[in-house]
Amino acid sequence: MKKHVLILVAVLAVFGAVCAWAATDALVGACIYKFDDTFMTGVRNAMRVEMAKLGGELEVVDSQNKQPTQNDQVDTYISKGSNALIVNPVDRTAAEPLMKKAQAENLPIVFVNREPYADVMNAYDKIWYVGAKAEESGTQSGELIVEYFKKNPGADKNKDGKIQYIMIRGEQGHQDAVLRTDYSIKAMKDGGFELEELGSDTANWDKVQATDKMKGFISAVGIEKIEAVLANNDDMALGAIEALKAEGYNTGDKSKYIPVVGVDATAPALEAMKDGSMLGTVLNDADNQGIAAVRVAVVAADEQPVTEETIGYKITDGKYIWIPYRKVTTENYKEFMK
Repeated sequence: MKKHVLILVAVLAVFGAVCAWAATDALVGACIYKFDDTFMTGVRNAMRVEMAKLGGELEVVDSQNKQPTQNDQVDTYISKGSNALIVNPVDRTAAEPLMKKAQAENLPIVFVNREPYADVMNAYDKIWYVGAKAEESGTQSGELIVEYFKKNPGADKNKDGKIQYIMIRGEQGHQDAVLRTDYSIKAMKDGGFELEELGSDTANWDKVQATDKMKGFISAVGIEKIEAVLANNDDMALGAIEALKAEGYNTGDKSKYIPVVGVDATAPALEAMKDGSMLGTVLNDADNQGIAAVRVAVVAADEQPVTEETIGYKITDGKYIWIPYRKVTTENYKEFMK
């Protein structure tokens, strides 16, 4: 009997914590830097689903990759009486004025995916950040290439003991682009390989731009010299694959294959892994980023303490909710397909 009572108490404790964010009448205004970003589409879809469960109202707008547009959108949300803000900033350096707009109205503000600088995060007691540590994704991307080269010695086409690679980077100055690039290179070196960078350029997270940049690299150095391609996200990895396919590569002929890795584990990337044109990716958990952002906004809007118990996610330094990355390989990619 005592055992059953203890179990019941434990269940009720968990239920009470869940109920802390299980119902709300809050109005939350959210700005996404641009709607046609594949990863952020996953985040905003998860946000909508979570808010529907909680019973509040979520308005989401497309900032169209224009910071002035986003600034105006935040002003509109404030004027219409939003109880909290969720912002995926166009430019991370614009986080401070957006924070100050919220601070002036004593509104909670949750930044997503693009991390404000530490001084901005420390300047207000109702600011939070939901995202992932980009260095983890960079490390795992580099490890995917290392693992492939160790399993496939023939991947070193010229037998020089080096990996000749192309790097396709995200937005200039974006912390994820910088860290994913630096840490993927570090992981390949830590894996015991010498490296030679044949080309590196930014494609702004965009598939079409990445295709054009990859075509340029192929023309400049010759496709036969390229041994690996790393891209800071899946859209750009898929763009690079389009350029390779145009040269007859990555279409099923094992003698014409260049390993390509990305980040995000989007549905199109998983399909590319299924058909063998893409080596691997790293799960950037859009679902949990969206869910966590909404829960933080709702709890704060309802003037409850934002804690692990009230939102269901671990919080670092009282302000950061880090969603871990997961490596997606040819062996486990099916687990991530919906």
